[in-house]
Amino acid sequence: VQLQASGGGLVQAGGSLRLSCAASGVTFSRYSMGWFRQAPGKEREFVAAILWNGASTFYAGSVRGRSTVSSDSTKFTAYLQIDSLKPEDTAVYYCAFSRVNIGLSSVEGDYDYWGQGTQVTVSS
Repeated sequence: VQLQASGGGLVQAGGSLRLSCAASGVTFSRYSMGWFRQAPGKEREFVAAILWNGASTFYAGSVRGRSTVSSDSTKFTAYLQIDSLKPEDTAVYYCAFSRVNIGLSSVEGDYDYWGQGTQVTVSS
């Protein structure tokens, strides 16, 4: 399984970005997808999670209310849109897949596959 994340870039504070994560080589049918981020000098942290069918989502407090995670199970693709971006949202964003349904886990170790990360930079 390989994950390809895209959609990062430089955006002004208050703007929006939509990240995508496309998985290839997927042979499992029920899985969880997560988004994490790592800011410079900080540990990687959980951002959002969604089940393979999009039925349930979960957000970290730092983005809740201004972000939307979604998925397209036919394409094994997950999306993360963050609105009202803040400079503190600057980070490398990673997507992750689990090979089984782990629920809406916020724990890195629960995920089996990781994308390469996409840089999001928010200028003030």
